[in-house]
Amino acid sequence: MSDAGLMIYCVVVLAIAILMIVSMWKIFVKAGKPGWGAIIPFYNYYCLFDMAFGNGWLFLLMLVPCVNFVMMIIMYVKLAKAFGQSTGFAIGLIFLSVIFLPILAFGDAQYIGVAN
Repeated sequence: MSDAGLMIYCVVVLAIAILMIVSMWKIFVKAGKPGWGAIIPFYNYYCLFDMAFGNGWLFLLMLVPCVNFVMMIIMYVKLAKAFGQSTGFAIGLIFLSVIFLPILAFGDAQYIGVAN
């Protein structure tokens, strides 16, 4: 890969990373959590699980191999429901997070609380 190609790749990856950080920050603020929590390792998962399940300590299951994959899927489904979105939107969060997290952050979805 040429130097120019590598530079373009780095700029695109950096732009996507910044978009994801800003999106998570906005989602946290919508849910009444501190926005800076989106950039703190482990605490961001605690907040996400608190938004989705009502119990942030469930994020510790993310440390268990194989269970973490299943818990992430369940968390995205419950997060979509907590913002009043459909199961189809949850599938979008699972497979296309780069697109659906900014939609959740900058769209008109409001945090309605933990879905039962």
